[in-house]
Amino acid sequence: MTGVVVIGAGQAGASLVAKLRSEGYDGPITLIGEEPVPPYQRPPLSKKYLLGDMALERLYLRPESYYAEAGIDLRLGLRVTAIDRAAQEVVIGTERLGYAHLVLATGSRPRHLPAAIGGELGGVHVVRTLADVDAMAPGFVQGARVLIVGGGYIGLEAAAVAASRGMQVVLVEMAPRILQRVAAKETSDYFRALHGRHGVDIREGVGLERLLGDGQVSGAHLTDGTEVAVDMVIVGVGIVPDTALAEAAGLAIDNGIAVDAQGRTSDPTIWAVGDCASFPHGEGRLRLESVPNAIDMADCVAGNILGAAVAYVPKPWFWSDQYDVKLQIAGLSTGYDRIVTRDGAASVSFWYFRGDQLLAVDAMNDPRAYMVGKRLIDAGKTADPAVVADAAADLKVLLG
Repeated sequence: MTGVVVIGAGQAGASLVAKLRSEGYDGPITLIGEEPVPPYQRPPLSKKYLLGDMALERLYLRPESYYAEAGIDLRLGLRVTAIDRAAQEVVIGTERLGYAHLVLATGSRPRHLPAAIGGELGGVHVVRTLADVDAMAPGFVQGARVLIVGGGYIGLEAAAVAASRGMQVVLVEMAPRILQRVAAKETSDYFRALHGRHGVDIREGVGLERLLGDGQVSGAHLTDGTEVAVDMVIVGVGIVPDTALAEAAGLAIDNGIAVDAQGRTSDPTIWAVGDCASFPHGEGRLRLESVPNAIDMADCVAGNILGAAVAYVPKPWFWSDQYDVKLQIAGLSTGYDRIVTRDGAASVSFWYFRGDQLLAVDAMNDPRAYMVGKRLIDAGKTADPAVVADAAADLKVLLG
């Protein structure tokens, strides 16, 4: 068997094939994607693209011509139906394609509302693919009424775009506060106030009981007994790793496709990267849903396919754009026991500590705090809370 086959033409898959070529791999490379368009950026879909501020071609990670020029067989609009590990082949309908190395970059898929509560009504959308956003875009008109289910970053970003378009926005979050799973109360409070200033009606501790409508959604019955009239619904209740192919092939699954420190699955000829993969981290395993992780892990695994034998060490960072606020996050806040606030004139940052150790930073319109925090976290260093809290202090002193 010769060649590398990559299933999944998202950020991770596209990054991996480009890295293989740039590192001098000259064997056959096949990149297979279910969508009919070349690999593209997902983050702008629910922001600049939906607002009409970014053309389709600008979404593409590379010009479509790149793949042919680089000798990469880009096969779009195709679904791999099975992996035959014994034969080292992937099955695409009636076709079989052999591999020396197979990379699973299948990403994640959004959770949908059950059909029993109206999840299949017209006008009910998720935000994941280009097709998803193209389907909802015509509904983003001034005065339209939208219900957003879920107060995570996807839901809040959708709310920001809708409010910016002059829509009437109601957002429900079943947890006691928005962003509860991913951020401190201080960050939740900041974004609740931000959205309130833009007219978004955020209802926390309130879930969706069922949607109303005959074919097309027209309203929603909420768990607090109230009803709201709606023209469309956007569902942002999380994503799950797409492990179906891996599970059917008998690969080990543990919060995603389980890989070792170098990115190998339980089959030494099969690797996994990006959203779909969980890797060793500390005492347990970690799965990251982010563009930086997709790129960095893909680069590492590409090197390992070529024999580098390097362990993947993540340096987590994330971002979110809402209205005129850029949130930048460095590190992972899991296990924090206190927050130190740095409040500037037009910016604020929240620094997460466990004991004396800095874990993470949420920086709103504060790129300096983000940059310094990230450098400290990546280096395994901490920060003096007194310096952090003093808005007049120069954060650069923390870098030594």
